[in-house]
Amino acid sequence: MTANISIYNPDTMGKPLGLYRQVSRVRASEMLFVAGQLSTDKNDKLVGVGDFEAQMKQIFANIGAALESAGASFANVVQFTTYLVHSQDIVNFMRVRNELFPTLFKNGAFPPNTLLIIDRLVKEEFLLEVQTIAAI
Repeated sequence: MTANISIYNPDTMGKPLGLYRQVSRVRASEMLFVAGQLSTDKNDKLVGVGDFEAQMKQIFANIGAALESAGASFANVVQFTTYLVHSQDIVNFMRVRNELFPTLFKNGAFPPNTLLIIDRLVKEEFLLEVQTIAAI
């Protein structure tokens, strides 16, 4: 069974503040939970020290690799949770997302995303982390 995913904004709710929708309705035979991804490459090397954009692009490359390992793609994503260390990076997050998401979600159905500002991540050098849920 292939996942049946409907991502939308109900008319009874306000518009999202960025490239995401308010609701994901999913009928799937499997769910895929991807641990929060950091900006490390496959050799465990930190990518983008002090560079928010480089870190975010590496994170989404890692998410893509995780999805591919399960025979999925970004079209299967039903939710993200994003953790930022600095509230000042919200503008950078929105800018990079505006660049990346149209290439990752070609149908324009951007999944729900919860954005949280936290004190720090596992290492000081990491500026953000993204957790992903997908339906297969």
